[in-house]
Amino acid sequence: MPQLAFFVGKGGVGKTTVSTAYAVHYARRSRSERVLLISTDPAHSLSDVLLTKLTSKISRVRLSEHHQFYVWQIDSAALFGKFLAKYREQILTIIDAGAIFSRADIEPLIDTALPGMAEVSALLAVHEVLESGRYDRIVVDTAPFGHTLRLFELPAHFWRFLDFLELAASRDRVLAAHFGGQASTPAAGFLAEWRLLAEALRAAFGKNAEVFLVATPEKFSLQQSVRSIAELLKSAPEVAVQNVVLNRVISGQPSCSICTPKSTRSKVARRFLRREFPQTRLLIGEDPGSPIAGLEGLARFGEHVFEGKKLRIASAPHKIAPIRFKPAHWPTLTVPLSFVLGKGGVGKTTISAGLAFHTRRRGPAFVDICSVDPAPSLDEVFGERVGDALESVLGDPQLRARELDSVALFRRWVGRIRASIDEATSTQVGGIHVDLSFERRLLSALLEIVPPGVDEVLAIFQIIDLMSRPGHHVIIDMAPTGHALELLRMPRRILAWTRPLLKTLAAHRTLAVAQDAAVKIAELGQRARELGRVLEDHTATNLHVVMLAEPLPDRETERLLEDLRELKLTPSSLFVNRVLFTEDIGACRRCRGAMHWQRLTLASLKKKFSVRTIFLVRDFRQEIVGKAGLRSFTGELWQLA
Repeated sequence: MPQLAFFVGKGGVGKTTVSTAYAVHYARRSRSERVLLISTDPAHSLSDVLLTKLTSKISRVRLSEHHQFYVWQIDSAALFGKFLAKYREQILTIIDAGAIFSRADIEPLIDTALPGMAEVSALLAVHEVLESGRYDRIVVDTAPFGHTLRLFELPAHFWRFLDFLELAASRDRVLAAHFGGQASTPAAGFLAEWRLLAEALRAAFGKNAEVFLVATPEKFSLQQSVRSIAELLKSAPEVAVQNVVLNRVISGQPSCSICTPKSTRSKVARRFLRREFPQTRLLIGEDPGSPIAGLEGLARFGEHVFEGKKLRIASAPHKIAPIRFKPAHWPTLTVPLSFVLGKGGVGKTTISAGLAFHTRRRGPAFVDICSVDPAPSLDEVFGERVGDALESVLGDPQLRARELDSVALFRRWVGRIRASIDEATSTQVGGIHVDLSFERRLLSALLEIVPPGVDEVLAIFQIIDLMSRPGHHVIIDMAPTGHALELLRMPRRILAWTRPLLKTLAAHRTLAVAQDAAVKIAELGQRARELGRVLEDHTATNLHVVMLAEPLPDRETERLLEDLRELKLTPSSLFVNRVLFTEDIGACRRCRGAMHWQRLTLASLKKKFSVRTIFLVRDFRQEIVGKAGLRSFTGELWQLA
């Protein structure tokens, strides 16, 4: 059985760099070992790290003539479509034979609801390469934490879909048992095959998987890592974290005013991780002050992290390209709804909090800031507890914050539908009662396989309800890039899911079960249309994109802006966070190297990005926490001249 290695962590901690360095390192160690690196993040960046153009197929990346290193950036939709095509006829046969839904009813649902399960593609990819036996080591670069939790929960999600199919297939058997006689279950072999697949994946996660937690010395990253690992172990107790990689560490006693506090945080972080994860191996990745990219750079970094070799800091250029800045003012929110988007780890939450804090200081407006990131961190920025209910923060009753528990919200929504269905069938008697009870169970099972991500959209629907008050501003702190885009696309997907389902239920409108379900589904479709209109209305909604002035986030931001254009969404501003200023860095070689790369990135922004306003935020020496931190953070802002 191949060795599986999963790299997990908060967005922006360097999972892709560390996992790729690990894969390159082990591929170079042996001529006989075949190493495959898989990316499950919707916002793929393996091409950027490897400096190699990649497709959605497994590609061999040439280390040398003898070493065998392969890379796969998964095209989730295509992979799941291929899987579905193999079993499409059998799924339709089962449902046609056993439900109120006819084949004509259910066929559109398969094309709309099931592609929402595209996250299953990551599991299918792992299963495919495990079964192939072609690879000795499989390295998985996962999406940011909140959605990695879904990856490990997906065998259970897949299991629920199988439960639905088996229930649909059992109708004849249920009726035969009630009225006497026997009936066979169609396609029992096919369902058994899927059960074995799901069980094999669950076993592989537990027995052969080595999990690497990647974190950085920042307090936000550390606290979120601990919380997320606890959630992971609850949802997938068979998974164990054996290694922690503390990335972007600064060691020693630097004299630089930027590096000194970072060195202190690095020491504190080591002690914290040893205390929180005493049974794990702690690995250290130094911050070289320059991008880690290309096969040679990744190989050196792999030797540094996984063999403990000293990492060389490149010499900084004597002259750094000048960039003209001009003072600017933090924008005051003027529209009811603002979204803050960007790659993981670029400071979206801090920028969101800065916009909220500044808007409240400038006027009498009510401001609500809500996080829909499955791994939120508003509480760290405000320095106080933020929960699932809107509550005032920083002692200001007109500034409220909320970290939405979208999963709990979705469960409550499903619970209300189930209660209606139960009530509708409770008064039936005789043989009809058996039939309707079966349909009730079937509809209940169908609710369990709605497209993943509907939970987060329900959360946004609830946020939009806050916009009705005059002078009220709502800021949504989004999940990292790939899943933020999935969420913005979700209103269209929900409409595609609800239309055929409503059509199906309409054909059975004489049944109270179908009537009640149809009302709830119709409400969901109506809210999806409302959200779609709000997103496209520039007088109601602004988008603020956050990035770092580094090559990797720069390229991902470029792809994000292209995707937003396809969705007909235009950002009103771009915040470039953690910009180094000459007066802050002195003669520090690491900081001068970092500033050199920043200036190269900044010089190209206006040419590459057609964003109305590009703001620059200074790299603050301390983490931004509480009222004092936010006052300092919003006390200055710059703009590209």
